[in-house]
Amino acid sequence: MLQEQLQQAINNKTKPLGALGALETIALQTGMIQGTVRPVIRHPHIVVFAGDHGIAATGLVNPYPQAVTAQMVLNFLHGGAAINVFTRQHNIELIVVDAGVNHDFTQFPDHPHFIHAKIAQGTHNYLEAPAMSREQANAAIAKGKEIVHQLATKGCNCIGFGEMGIGNTSSASLIMNALTGLSIEACTGRGTGASDEQLQTKIRTLETVAQKHHLKAYDKDAIGLLSKVGGFEIAMMVGAYLQAAEEKMVILVDGFIATAALLIAKELNPVVLDHCIFAHHSGEHGHEKMLQHLEARPLLQLGMRLGEGTGAALAIPLVQSAVNFLCEMASFESAGVEKKSEE
Repeated sequence: MLQEQLQQAINNKTKPLGALGALETIALQTGMIQGTVRPVIRHPHIVVFAGDHGIAATGLVNPYPQAVTAQMVLNFLHGGAAINVFTRQHNIELIVVDAGVNHDFTQFPDHPHFIHAKIAQGTHNYLEAPAMSREQANAAIAKGKEIVHQLATKGCNCIGFGEMGIGNTSSASLIMNALTGLSIEACTGRGTGASDEQLQTKIRTLETVAQKHHLKAYDKDAIGLLSKVGGFEIAMMVGAYLQAAEEKMVILVDGFIATAALLIAKELNPVVLDHCIFAHHSGEHGHEKMLQHLEARPLLQLGMRLGEGTGAALAIPLVQSAVNFLCEMASFESAGVEKKSEE
């Protein structure tokens, strides 16, 4: 019934049927998520989860040193990163979360946009052992849920998630491999800019990891998969997705790593997909196949592959536009405009 009411409201706006394209789809989906024919976007947020990966210290899968994770978190806190620029421009609140960075951020005890939620000083090197324990994975998921619940209590009903973590495209590739059945090579890209030689080393390394942890034999144990090859920032994002759906939020899905976290969240609760709008088609190798696996149609295709939630930040204004046309645009009746004649 609600879907029919929303579709009728959309069709009766002063425009040809379907003339606003994807904005009409977004308006319908947002109304269904919020359970109303007059949806509204309130206090949109981007939450960036940061964590270090033990594999990064080997240099086998990443051209940048592990220390860059902490350096970029400091850049976020000082307002100098791309995600700071875009959230400022579009009046989106930015929250940065230390999910497990190998750095001490106690110099920021009261930063208004920083959450201390460190599970550990980064994950273990999954070439040698599971990245984390099941207890740590569950703790990270619980913390992600808690963070989103707190934002919901403050009025946020639209949210996007970003990440920062040197080596996390490798973790995302391994998760994708396990959950889609595609080869490591098909799932693995250049990340932060690996050369051809570095990419081949990365692929060989991840193939070794996949064999060690028996990823081909994925047995529907999403928490087990996270504990084997995940990152704390990815695990925390999984909890954030789950809670955002529980809070009936509109969720903007960013790029490759954020979509890998969504794959895990979907394993735990498939309903989460009903709340997701896919922000963009990342330029990172493998993201297109992830989107195909989810039967998702992203809003933007800008060749971006930065992460940080930047794609989600650029897409939130489009969601706001979709909601605004539904609530503010005149109908044929109210404007006194004649409809197309019925043949």
